[in-house]
Amino acid sequence: MTDSVLRTVVRRETHSPRTGAMLVVVVLLVLAAVYAAVEIALSLAGRPPLLVAPGAAFDAVAGMPTALVPAGQIAVGAVIALIGLIVLVIAVAPGRLSRHEMAWGERAVVVDNGVVASALAQHLSLASGIARENVVVGVAHRTVDVTVRPPLGIPVDADRLRQIVEDEVATYRLSPPVRTHVRVDRPADTEKENSR
Repeated sequence: MTDSVLRTVVRRETHSPRTGAMLVVVVLLVLAAVYAAVEIALSLAGRPPLLVAPGAAFDAVAGMPTALVPAGQIAVGAVIALIGLIVLVIAVAPGRLSRHEMAWGERAVVVDNGVVASALAQHLSLASGIARENVVVGVAHRTVDVTVRPPLGIPVDADRLRQIVEDEVATYRLSPPVRTHVRVDRPADTEKENSR
């Protein structure tokens, strides 16, 4: 497999398509077109409109610049611009899946963030001697958050835990790279916070 093909495969596995957002926009546009067609058909048949007659709606839109005060025009323009900006960002920005690429020689390895979190929690548990259920790991696109809840009376060196986590994450060689945050949450600290 060529390098460009490999890059394309990895990108498809780590980025989500914008199909859902596109589908929502298309459905809204189709519903607006169907509604306009129904209103026009009712108007041509001489029936009362569902909401607004097409002629009255056109007159309201045409008269909007003189009917609204300048602040209202600015507000309407800002809302329309914001909706357009949101749709543009959704269309252009890449969607991210909860996966990372691992460097593994010439092969492409795409791993789910949950697998990375589980492996890191297991490694930290074995290396530190803290029970696995007392280690909580969350992996996001750019960060790894580790919370260690040691039992009461067990001494824990936060710097050592941080070093274990950083060393293990470095061996994964994740792309994009992640920053690690390690927090020790002692039961005594939680009890003090709850008593306040």
